[in-house]
Amino acid sequence: MIAHLRGRIIAKHPNQAIVETGGVGYDVTITVPTFSDLPAAGTEVALHIHTHVREDAIALFGFLRADEKQLFEKLITVSGIGPKLAITILSGMPAADMVGAIRGNDFARLTRIPGIGRKTAERMCVELRDKLEGFGAPQPVVTHSAVEEDVISALTNLGYQRALAEKSVERAVQSAGRENFDAIFRTALAGLSK
Repeated sequence: MIAHLRGRIIAKHPNQAIVETGGVGYDVTITVPTFSDLPAAGTEVALHIHTHVREDAIALFGFLRADEKQLFEKLITVSGIGPKLAITILSGMPAADMVGAIRGNDFARLTRIPGIGRKTAERMCVELRDKLEGFGAPQPVVTHSAVEEDVISALTNLGYQRALAEKSVERAVQSAGRENFDAIFRTALAGLSK
């Protein structure tokens, strides 16, 4: 298994790079951000490699940054996401933004990526939310009462992003109190509808 590849770039395209090392040219599938940061053809490069082995093929997926490779490897653990779709996903949104969207259950943002529908976005959030501790900035710890959590849950079920729902609920409890679900829900929903 190849985990790291250092060599000279023979050719590069938005989703492919050919890297020669030891007289052998390796065809590596890459993301658009990796393509954008690659040096010109003929230049030395070092890539973090994920080797994907199937019965009929061995495919190499390359990344300039180790955290992008780690996120790729997390994505391919989600049911319905294979290596090619994971490359498309990483090409459609910066890694830090994707981690934020997954943690925040931002389905609308994730479904803007080609090939990602609502069900795949939901699976990504459910299956990866707790597995992304090492990525991005640490999440601030905010505690909500059980009633506030119920209102946040109701708002996210209506399609609002969790982060927006939380902020709206925090504003709503200032005028509606912390114990009345209906009052908090109506006030928070009104705030989101503006």
